[in-house]
Amino acid sequence: MALPLPRPQRVDVRIAVASLLCGLALWALGLHSQAGRPLGSDWALVPMVALAGMELLRSRAPQLALAVGTLAVVADQFTSGNLASILMFTDVVYAAVVYGTPAAARRIPVTTGLVTVAVTVGFLAWFRQPEAVLIGVVTAAISFAPATTGALVRNHREATAAARLRAEQTALLAEMDRVQAVTAERARMARELHDMVANHLSAIAIHSTAALSLDNPATSKDALAVIRENSVEGLAEMRRLIGILRDDSGDLEPAAAPTLDGLAALLDGARTNGLDVTLDHARVPDGPKLPAPVELAAYRIVQESLTNALKHASPGRVTVTLAQEPRALKVRVTSPYDDPAGPRAPGSGAGLVGMRERTELLGGTFGSGPETSPESEGGGKVWTVSVTLPVDPADEGAKE
Repeated sequence: MALPLPRPQRVDVRIAVASLLCGLALWALGLHSQAGRPLGSDWALVPMVALAGMELLRSRAPQLALAVGTLAVVADQFTSGNLASILMFTDVVYAAVVYGTPAAARRIPVTTGLVTVAVTVGFLAWFRQPEAVLIGVVTAAISFAPATTGALVRNHREATAAARLRAEQTALLAEMDRVQAVTAERARMARELHDMVANHLSAIAIHSTAALSLDNPATSKDALAVIRENSVEGLAEMRRLIGILRDDSGDLEPAAAPTLDGLAALLDGARTNGLDVTLDHARVPDGPKLPAPVELAAYRIVQESLTNALKHASPGRVTVTLAQEPRALKVRVTSPYDDPAGPRAPGSGAGLVGMRERTELLGGTFGSGPETSPESEGGGKVWTVSVTLPVDPADEGAKE
């Protein structure tokens, strides 16, 4: 069964039709490319028509077109010839390099170059006249020149395609980096917003519930005082956060990142909100200075732990322990875990997620959950948040 020939492209049909018409016009005018050949001028139509047919396959089946076209141009040398046939053959050679396989694109220029050299040397040896070199020049013009031109065009196209692919990959990587940066920034903003405001809002929720549930003017007055203090502080921190996000907010004063030196004030605020909290801070005398990201993470973790204790812990003592070692800072916060007797605020779990994210960003370890405390009365349970934040060894060298 014969394989069906590929359907020619429109540009190939136009080239084939235009070439055939030009060849017929030259034949009708009696303009031939050579004389003294064994076959007459009518025979020149056969290779011309064959080459026009191969022009139809120049881009769809370039190797077949080149093979048949080579046979046709050789047959044309035994006729009076036609200039259109020669021009069509050069186009077939060019197309075979441009549209053929990579192996063919490498092989055809080399082959045509060797054929040109062989023809030139052969005719020089046969005629022994310098004019024989002209035959080699003509051979190079109709075979080697279009092959090398096709190779240059193909290399340029491949280089352009490779550059376009690199540009698309670069754009894709840039878009992925942008998405990751936006996602990371949104996560950071969410953590900061939660840590800065959730503590005050939780205190407001707890004391407003107490003021509504207890029919005691003195208790309601104290609760309202705490609510006002937390609302004012929360509003101030919200304004500072908006000032960071928007330059036109009117608050362009950069807010200093909180450090462990501010833990005393943080614990005083927790006591004002009703927590019984103590601090145990053990520091290595010759330990390195803590990096700012470590101090910020430790401060925010203690802040969120106190917020969770205010919302969920039972009455009792909350203990904050900081142990600074040569290569790590350990933070531990424990709070009673029995069912609370007083009002409680709802929780979403975002606080634990934020603490874990802060710890993992610094390469530390995070753990939280209930434990049995031998120190509590009756061996009750406590909720423990335990964090280890590594200290960069490079800070030790900087200190020395």
